[in-house]
Amino acid sequence: MTQTILVTGVAGFIGFACAQRLLAEGWHVVGVDNLNDYYSPALKQARLAQLVAHPKAENFRFQQLDITDLAALTTLVLQARPTHLLHLAAQAGVRYGLTAQQPFLQSNLVGHFNILQISKVLADAGTPLAHLLYASSSSVYGNREDDAAGFLETDPVNTPASLYAATKVADEVITHAWAAQFGTPCTGLRFFTVYGPWGRPDMSPLLFLNALHQGKEIKLYNHGDLWRDFTYIDDIVEAIMRLLPYPPTSLVPHEIYNLGNQQPTRLDDYIVTLERVTGKAALVQKVPRPATEVYRTSANTQKLQAAVGWAPNTKLEDGLTKLNAWYLKHLELLA
Repeated sequence: MTQTILVTGVAGFIGFACAQRLLAEGWHVVGVDNLNDYYSPALKQARLAQLVAHPKAENFRFQQLDITDLAALTTLVLQARPTHLLHLAAQAGVRYGLTAQQPFLQSNLVGHFNILQISKVLADAGTPLAHLLYASSSSVYGNREDDAAGFLETDPVNTPASLYAATKVADEVITHAWAAQFGTPCTGLRFFTVYGPWGRPDMSPLLFLNALHQGKEIKLYNHGDLWRDFTYIDDIVEAIMRLLPYPPTSLVPHEIYNLGNQQPTRLDDYIVTLERVTGKAALVQKVPRPATEVYRTSANTQKLQAAVGWAPNTKLEDGLTKLNAWYLKHLELLA
């Protein structure tokens, strides 16, 4: 029996990569995205073009839709009757919250709650979701400096350092209550600094690559003394595909997993790796740390390993080498 999955944020970085893999594995994919201009809509359109050109594109359907529109979402799911839902749409960007706040309320809170509501719509219609997976973030852990064992899913998450992080904490708590009340099997995915081909141009891997190739200055926050657990996109997709067939079955069917590489890298060393990959020398300006930037992210993935027998492991230099090759072939998308 063919399974249908609704992917929100399908024109986004992770949504696009997941949709490609899902189509390749025989899923019917219904994708939605509002195609907003937080970053270049041209890049989002180019990702959609890749999906339309997929060898199994006959199994892909796209609808431009904002997840804050509950009526439109309801109409769509009653028509499509997805068996699974991968919710990746959100207002991203921890620093964006310094200049704009309302989008976080609308997309990350109202939008997320709408996704939960359509799960009930489907259940009430006699076709309950087998599994609802949704994006969370490593930013929920707040500003921490300890790193002995990496961040655990059971660690406290009540001190977020950005509005974005706060909305993700709220989404996790609301989803837990929803699963307890309605029994919808839900899995939260805490992503750790995802990068790779077709990635977001507002994140440091592409920002810094572009600066290196263009001879532009790179601003290093906290004078280079920040740590990030960079996680390659293919590893994120693999983790999601492995989790997809295994909905939580506990009394409250809600689980959360770290999806990270377990190899935190100091920004100074990150720059050295980028220089090695590109063959270019970086022009670095070391600047203070914005209030939204946490000091360290470091995933402990023992729970994921125990659940699916695997965890992300792509070395940073290998991933950046692939990203650099993609960048050089797609300069027109990043102009």
